[in-house]
Amino acid sequence: MELSKVIAPGAVRVLGQLTSKKRLFQELGEVAAQAYGLKAAITIDGLQERESLGPTGVGHGIALPHARLEDLKKIVGVFVRLEKPLDYDSVDRQPVDLVFALFAPKDSGVDHLKALALVSRTMRDPAVVAKLRANSDPAKLHAILTEARAPQAA
Repeated sequence: MELSKVIAPGAVRVLGQLTSKKRLFQELGEVAAQAYGLKAAITIDGLQERESLGPTGVGHGIALPHARLEDLKKIVGVFVRLEKPLDYDSVDRQPVDLVFALFAPKDSGVDHLKALALVSRTMRDPAVVAKLRANSDPAKLHAILTEARAPQAA
């Protein structure tokens, strides 16, 4: 699996100041609706439902919210870089500025976990993260994400 197959160029955004995690999820839902034709309300509900199980802020300013959705045919992603970090209840209590949301079909099983692992490895790469934080052009951000060669699990 490659990120280029998961995230469309139109699913990458740079956003200004957001006031809450709920507002972030609304933005992610709107981007998913525009990029993939998903229903924004369903994606938002899916993200909030998953988040209620425990925060998806993984530390170092990175969040990986995800949801399994009905009527979705393949795994898709949305990436957002926040110009002003947002309090996210992350494991390290640091605010978040890089968000990669993943949406998978309800019955995707292990493929959902493989995609999440790929995104996680990519977002743990210090060089990739530095490049993402240094760019504000969505096209460049998409290129950075899709060209990244995530280290393989041992």
